[in-house]
Amino acid sequence: QVVLVSGHLDSWDVGQGAMDDGGGAFISWEALSLIKDLGLRPKRTLRLVLWTGEEQGGVGAKQYYQLHKENISNFDIVMESDEGTFKPSGLGFAGTAKARDIVKEIMTLLQPINVTDVYDSADGTDIEYWMRDGVPGASLHNDINKYFWFHHSQGDTMTVQDPNQMNLCAAVWTVVSYVIADMEEMLPR
Repeated sequence: QVVLVSGHLDSWDVGQGAMDDGGGAFISWEALSLIKDLGLRPKRTLRLVLWTGEEQGGVGAKQYYQLHKENISNFDIVMESDEGTFKPSGLGFAGTAKARDIVKEIMTLLQPINVTDVYDSADGTDIEYWMRDGVPGASLHNDINKYFWFHHSQGDTMTVQDPNQMNLCAAVWTVVSYVIADMEEMLPR
């Protein structure tokens, strides 16, 4: 059984792609790194996917889906961060009402950093195949007021990244992915 965390590597026109979507890749990598460094071993596999070709029609995600869809019942949740890594506010979630209640309970663990909201839908070009087929999905919600200042521009460099805000985003990704991966049962479908 798999809990998938992801971001994509799709800077295809200008800039470095540090915010879009390097930030999602960074926090996904950091989540698994933190879990490993803490010596935690969840019941399910945590898998990091760094998508390619999102801007060219999602070809990387489509290929991954085609290769793994026969095991779709083993995918517990698919998580994608694709709107920067600014100050987080919560998690977008797509799934059943019972699964949403569980995710809301998990988000209470993030009260100390004031990131507890659960929004009504998850966004993510690279995880939409899975969500369409009933796999619960999650996307990071953060303050995107400045997102389009940098999106696909020469300004999308590492200087856009705020280490403190990225740490908060990584904390959300780490807590949610680890708790779901370590629950007794998979999220209800």
